[in-house]
Amino acid sequence: MIGKTLYFSQPVHLSIRNGLLTIKFSEQSLTPEIKERVNLKNEISFALSQVAYIVLDNPQITLTQKVFECCMQENVAIITCDASHMPTGLCLALYSNVLQSERYKEQIELSEPLKKQLWAQIIRQKILNQGKVLCAWYPIFDFTYFENIAKDVKSGDTTNCEGKAAAFYWARLFPDVRGFVRGREGVPPNNMLNYGYAILRAITARAIVATGLLPTLGLHHTNRYNPYCLADDLMEAYRPYVDNLVCEITHKYGIPDTLDKNIKAELLKISFIDVHFDEETSPLMNGVQKTVHSLYKCFTGEAKKLYLPQIQP
Repeated sequence: MIGKTLYFSQPVHLSIRNGLLTIKFSEQSLTPEIKERVNLKNEISFALSQVAYIVLDNPQITLTQKVFECCMQENVAIITCDASHMPTGLCLALYSNVLQSERYKEQIELSEPLKKQLWAQIIRQKILNQGKVLCAWYPIFDFTYFENIAKDVKSGDTTNCEGKAAAFYWARLFPDVRGFVRGREGVPPNNMLNYGYAILRAITARAIVATGLLPTLGLHHTNRYNPYCLADDLMEAYRPYVDNLVCEITHKYGIPDTLDKNIKAELLKISFIDVHFDEETSPLMNGVQKTVHSLYKCFTGEAKKLYLPQIQP
């Protein structure tokens, strides 16, 4: 089942009542759409088993400790946003798999050659997916350029094929933005990309914890201050899906300086967009879970290839 994403941009109070997540709205935060769904006490309830993510985007939101406890039991990720409305915090369960200690051991003992081989698989697919996105929006570009770079990826990507592909890709993906450079502090639509990647990171980290692995121990990313190195590794092949979604949004709304409610609503759809694999299509949230599970099978020697998404032309 695909879990819901609950996004709150107005002051609300979250609590647990009769085993359900109960949301209490103030009069000021009641929109016409919400008014149709709340009871006489201006409340609405959800079963946490139906929820995957809760996004808190207002400093006046309050919630009880019981909400945290129940969310962790149900592996519901809580994402908090800062004053600029960008996702900055992620709360996940410390454990959610009965075989966790066994899986930690296998992850810790992973050999360096296998890490490098798995990283190369991720980068090859990322480059191919970038090519599909760019060529779909701008058919003047030749997909074989990306195919050739992907073929040159070596174990550990020692020749930095990822960087070569990225330089070509980002210089051409947003031609209407003069001199566009991809960067966290760059001009829009960097703000949309940042937001989408933050949501994707949360999706990936949640799937890692659910599989019983440590999100801290990465294949390639090793920053000692980064608690989500493995999430940053595995999300690489999925980043072009965010890029493609941002392209769709910019063609629909233009390139706004700030992220309003409509833009955020569009970006939060990343959890549910279709991703394609060799023999099936599934929502991105489920696809990421399958990718993480395939990673664990590579740890144990049951598989040699990661289950990675393939953007369709």
